[in-house]
Amino acid sequence: MNVKDDLQVRWWQLEAELVERFGKKPDMETILFLIGTQEVNNFKLKFTKEQKQDLMHVAVCTVLMPSGYYERTDFDKDGWPHFKQIKELPAYNVIEQEKFLKEHVLLYFDVQKFA
Repeated sequence: MNVKDDLQVRWWQLEAELVERFGKKPDMETILFLIGTQEVNNFKLKFTKEQKQDLMHVAVCTVLMPSGYYERTDFDKDGWPHFKQIKELPAYNVIEQEKFLKEHVLLYFDVQKFA
């Protein structure tokens, strides 16, 4: 099995864990939304469209922090984290971007011991 296959297998395992926990298979946006709500520590039932986008942004910044792309600078009065971009993101095509993000999401869940 090569590294590419390993990524896919690990991704399927994460999806299976999330299906078991939430009852349906999540897409990448849903997974990012979940990470964002966890990072903001806000699990209310309804978010505005803008808040959902902000939560996904929080998630992307959070999962890319360990690789040095972002750093958390502070929290606003509502407890939402703010980030500063430290280095440029790689110029990947769509498939490479997805792989890059999946690797970082998997690392996040490994570190957080989620499931």
